[in-house]
Amino acid sequence: MRLVATTSIKPGEILGQSIFRDNGTVLLHSGVALSERLIERLEERGITYVYIQDELTKDIEIKPAISERLRQEATSSMKEIFTKIRKEKLLTKSFALDDHGKQITDIITKIMDELNDHEETINLLTDIYLTDNYIFQHSLNVTIYALAIGANLKLNASELTELGKGALLHDIGKVFIDPEILQKPDKLTNDEYEIIKTHTTLGYEFLRKNHTISSVIAHCAFQHHERIDGTGYPRGIKGEDIHLYAQIIGVADVFDAVTSTRVYRKAMLPHEGLELLYTSAINQFDIRIVEAFKNSVAVYPNGITVKLNDNRLGVVLKQNKHICDRPIIRILKEESNAIEPYTIDLSKELTITITECDLV
Repeated sequence: MRLVATTSIKPGEILGQSIFRDNGTVLLHSGVALSERLIERLEERGITYVYIQDELTKDIEIKPAISERLRQEATSSMKEIFTKIRKEKLLTKSFALDDHGKQITDIITKIMDELNDHEETINLLTDIYLTDNYIFQHSLNVTIYALAIGANLKLNASELTELGKGALLHDIGKVFIDPEILQKPDKLTNDEYEIIKTHTTLGYEFLRKNHTISSVIAHCAFQHHERIDGTGYPRGIKGEDIHLYAQIIGVADVFDAVTSTRVYRKAMLPHEGLELLYTSAINQFDIRIVEAFKNSVAVYPNGITVKLNDNRLGVVLKQNKHICDRPIIRILKEESNAIEPYTIDLSKELTITITECDLV
């Protein structure tokens, strides 16, 4: 399969990876021929890129970060919990958290188990969802990324469980914000943005009043928008005053936000999101966390077309685990000339670098 920009799909090309609704049901099945109208609908819904079937890349495997069964289970659980809390409308003790505490722990444990069994680095581009409620998929993605970072930083199982809970609940304060502002498709006004920013304090106040939630988890909600140079919110604290878990979640949160499909914004590719993190790491993020993140995610996902510094063109075939910016590539062209395909491993070809990604 090959990863292509939706705008470059030609009618008749075959969808290689299913596209899901946020409830886990399939919107478009893999194997469907994409008509001009279907392509237009994907563009209208803000889908930036998809996988298509391709003869030269038909053996390339696209493995989800977590199983579809677990993603549906986790998303369904979050919807149930968040909906109950929204209905309670209380910034106090929540029976929803009491009732579902074990369920949250079980989800974190299952995610950690599947990530440990995953043979390659994490690539959430495999999971293409059309969603009208971004918070659930975003919270789950942030949890996956945060756990991967935590594992790379050698956190123990107990620490990872607490980090995972903090990540899963980091945006829970948004259930207390007017949905019309939260889901506004256009640019927010200054006043609306200030309201959105209150989700950190609202989430903290809510979580700290629930005895089943630790203070650390509550601070993940409170501090995940703080930055080590003091430019974050809500308190503008700096450096080590920000809990490690909140710093990890902050990195995961930014990356997922910029690489996710939104109706009003084109999604970045992973290497572009990582470049943004590195730029921000000069002042806003701990470089150790950004490096741990880089070692955990597929910077160049399987199926993406890449250009090399010697003008060869190829497609990423598979990942080298923990050397995430040096994948294995199937070369398709040399100096713009088609050739008999062959494979190179960038973890061994150290003078060769990727200079461009092409989705055309």
